[in-house]
Amino acid sequence: MAAVQDGQLNMEVEKDIKTEITNDGSGNINANSSSPGSTSSGGKSKSPAGSGEDQQTLLAVLQFLKRNKLTESVDILRREAGLSADADDSPVSDSAGAGSGGVPNVSADGGDANSLLSRVSIATPVAPPATAPPKGLVRSHSKVMPSGGEDQPDVNVVLSAYSQQGDPVLYPLYYNGLKKFIESVLDCHRAELSQVFYPLFVHMYLELVYNNHENEAKQFFEKFSGDQECYYEEDLRILSSMSKKEHMKGNETMLDFRTSKFVLRISRDSYQLLKRHLQERQNNQIWNIIQEHLYIDIFDGMPRSKSQIDAMSGSLAGEGKRDANKAKVFYGLLKEPEIEVPLDDEDEEAENEEGKPKKKKPKKDSMGSKSKKQDPNAPQQTRIPLPELKDSDKLDKIMNMKEATKKIRLSPDNLPSICFYSFLNAYQGLTAVDFTDDSSLIAGGFADSTVRVWSVTPKKLRRVKSAADLSNIDKESDDVLERIMDEKTASESKILYGHSGPVYGISFSPDRNYLLSSSEDGTVRLWSLQTFTCLVGYKGHNYPVWDTQFSPYGYYFISGGHDRVARLWATDHYQPLRMFAGHLADITCTLFHPNSNYVATGSADRTIRLWDVLTGNCVRILTGHKGPIHSLAFSPNGKFMASGATDGRVLLWDVGHGLMVGELKGHSDTIYALKFSRDGEILASGSMDNTVKLWDTLKAFDDVELDDFTAATGHIHLPENSQELLLGTYMTKSTPVIHLHFTRRNLLLAAGAYNP
Repeated sequence: MAAVQDGQLNMEVEKDIKTEITNDGSGNINANSSSPGSTSSGGKSKSPAGSGEDQQTLLAVLQFLKRNKLTESVDILRREAGLSADADDSPVSDSAGAGSGGVPNVSADGGDANSLLSRVSIATPVAPPATAPPKGLVRSHSKVMPSGGEDQPDVNVVLSAYSQQGDPVLYPLYYNGLKKFIESVLDCHRAELSQVFYPLFVHMYLELVYNNHENEAKQFFEKFSGDQECYYEEDLRILSSMSKKEHMKGNETMLDFRTSKFVLRISRDSYQLLKRHLQERQNNQIWNIIQEHLYIDIFDGMPRSKSQIDAMSGSLAGEGKRDANKAKVFYGLLKEPEIEVPLDDEDEEAENEEGKPKKKKPKKDSMGSKSKKQDPNAPQQTRIPLPELKDSDKLDKIMNMKEATKKIRLSPDNLPSICFYSFLNAYQGLTAVDFTDDSSLIAGGFADSTVRVWSVTPKKLRRVKSAADLSNIDKESDDVLERIMDEKTASESKILYGHSGPVYGISFSPDRNYLLSSSEDGTVRLWSLQTFTCLVGYKGHNYPVWDTQFSPYGYYFISGGHDRVARLWATDHYQPLRMFAGHLADITCTLFHPNSNYVATGSADRTIRLWDVLTGNCVRILTGHKGPIHSLAFSPNGKFMASGATDGRVLLWDVGHGLMVGELKGHSDTIYALKFSRDGEILASGSMDNTVKLWDTLKAFDDVELDDFTAATGHIHLPENSQELLLGTYMTKSTPVIHLHFTRRNLLLAAGAYNP
């Protein structure tokens, strides 16, 4: 730290920045000699400072740090400047604190103190690169900042890190030097080290913009933006619009880049190569950015190939940390309650009436539809409180079991029939669709803020009679449930009014008594399908709510929207039970796991997160999509998940290991609908490209070989050609597919609005 000891903090850097970098192992010491307040008296003039004046400045800063109880920073600075332990208690420091000695407003003027602080934080070593711990990141510069800045992520505090900058002319040289080095290394390391380009490019550009080097920033962007991966195109477009310091304040994308460390997964050998190169070149500007803004997740073993890295990258904040996917996930199904299935007349007349259900049930269990045996991977039955079964629920389960005996066993040779519901003349703008589990009702959410419900069976929709009429009914009669319905109100459809903005998400309760809807107005509404009125308006989101879904057991539901926070609710609580925060952009789709103990959320930050309902913790972060995620589906056995996004790809995930196990390519537009068949043999996907595609998931999942090494490092081996798994493509005339549903007999229902 010769420059600090000699007191030549400003002029030497200005004369020869390259020499300064070579001499100093801790980072660029104030390469921006023209910034206000650089070693001048109170930041008011730019005259060169003598060693006495620098001594005054240094002592004043020490005093300031001591007053804020930043003892660690005081010790580091004192050691680097070669000051004795009692130097900052001398009369000089007292006079400095009093406003004399050439440093008039260190404590009184906050701006001055901050400029001094930023200069000290530049000179303070993060840790010399030679002794940097191999586990990715070391302590960052922000330790020097007052702790209040960390507790309250104020925009100015967040942006202030970019004041630690070097000579703008050298930025392209630094970046180009690293680029040439990475292009010269062995192929096996090149793919891994190339991951560094994008986050470095972003942060170097933002530093230039923040420090008012507008022209240099523009030239830097034009020169190197073309080198970035194509899937960052949208992010780069947003980045290019930030060409002035004022643009950065309040910009969500900017804050995302700054507050969340970009995660890179790199083998130890590749990391050591990069570290050695930066140390030899004394390339501290890049080293500082790596330490400050990147989290390098190092693993032991062979470096990953380009295809393996590309499969997992693309999210707003890099890959998910391996530690984030280590928690145990109980993906098994809960034990089904014992319910006796009475044989009806049809069953008695049929041949081998007792044999039929018994033969079918093991098939139902094979792909893991709800099992009667306790799954070793299942959570405890009482892990989260679930509603007790009512008599009507038991009747429904009996009906379900009877339907299951008539279920068609699907296979590549026996594909399902598809029934498509087209919404014609949907000038109100169809935005969401849902079917009841028994496929008797269909609901649509519309941009005119209405929710419409149709019966798709001959049975019409009826309201419950008025209270006065109900008092005349014999409550003991066998058909009391029929008598309470008012025949005068029977119609094929009902319209529900209440929202004050477009309806973006709808979901039927498993018992068909309720319907949820979420809207641009920031509310989630619960509707009764007995009275067709709104029962509750759940207010918690401050912005549009993009999706809401009921739990498979009813009672609980999840919502997610523009505020980036998913909320878990219970129908009888007007406030959320859990809030799941962690996504860096809008939550665009939500889904409960079949055992209801976990919730999956897909986001515009291009990640999927799995949350534990009991603890509220994030137990999986899945990356790989190159665009916002719009659809999720769990396999009936709860072990696998599928996701679809604007990139037109369907990705398959192993929930237990937290790994991608398949990639299905074929759609040319956003995938808004995914659904597994009742036994899980087939996955249906629906897209804005007006097609429904069927995929062989049995083959996709059977080919997967997972071991501990793969789980630890992410060395996934995806099949080269997903076309082998494509069983069929079905075109609509001009109707984007926005919802899919398999009936209990494995007939596939699809829905969308005709787009002439």
